[in-house]
Amino acid sequence: MFPVVQFPTELLLRAQDVRVAFFDVDGVLTDGGLYFSESGETIKRFNTLDGHGLKLLQKAGITPAVITGRDSAPLRLRLQALGIEHAVFGTENKRPAAEQILAMLGLDWSQAAAMGDDWPDLPVMCRSALACAPSNAQTEVRAAAHYVTQARGGDGAAREFCDLLLVASGRYAALLAEYTA
Repeated sequence: MFPVVQFPTELLLRAQDVRVAFFDVDGVLTDGGLYFSESGETIKRFNTLDGHGLKLLQKAGITPAVITGRDSAPLRLRLQALGIEHAVFGTENKRPAAEQILAMLGLDWSQAAAMGDDWPDLPVMCRSALACAPSNAQTEVRAAAHYVTQARGGDGAAREFCDLLLVASGRYAALLAEYTA
């Protein structure tokens, strides 16, 4: 089986040196809705396509990192299940959090990609080599993105971004072959 995903050459060139990908949660890895149980507990819905994309990034040597303004037990459980080691919770000031992760990994902004959906994500997106937004992101965020996904946040948008990074890294076809051999 041959890969069928394709991206514009300028995006692939922009993404080819990416070694870390920053993700927001609400509106990117989830649909942005806040669901509350009768007891007031926050409930989140995650898409398995997005989760598998994050795992594929790790296999390709690209570190997924999460920076989010919220913190919850379901989120921590999901990230743990996906093996995501770099996460900063409960911060609206995302740039210093990203800079801390970059320093920890020995990387710089030219090796970073970011996906966000609202204004708090812009400081990270605007400094990264590649910025991405889900199709339902806020207007200025879509305008700042180098790539806007066809999928909505929480509904495969993160996977689409992961696929772009995997193609740019040159690992997409080999990873696909592992499943089709």
